[in-house]
Amino acid sequence: MKKTENLTEEILLNNKSIDELIRIKMQQELKSAFNNRVGKQSKVIIRDIKDVPIDKIFTKKAVFRVFNKETQIETLINGLQAEALIGMQNDVREKFRRKETDIFSTDTLFVKFESIEL
Repeated sequence: MKKTENLTEEILLNNKSIDELIRIKMQQELKSAFNNRVGKQSKVIIRDIKDVPIDKIFTKKAVFRVFNKETQIETLINGLQAEALIGMQNDVREKFRRKETDIFSTDTLFVKFESIEL
């Protein structure tokens, strides 16, 4: 009841329609939401594997580009999927951790590190 009284009072005092008051209120909320959004830090995208923390290379946020040798199709996968493709090739995994390489291959695929979002 209190909100209705305040709204009616505001309409009478300002000589504005309820639609105008609603529009003004929505603009204020949008402006405050935008100001809150601007204050937050944006995410950083790293494209060079040498700048990626070791523990983040094979995570969901890492993106790897996969090229299929047989079908000539290119797709994107995450770091967990890339690590699964490495499988038992521990020397390849260690080269990634030492940041000596950003690409590896399997029997039918070429896999290259593309980027990570931190």
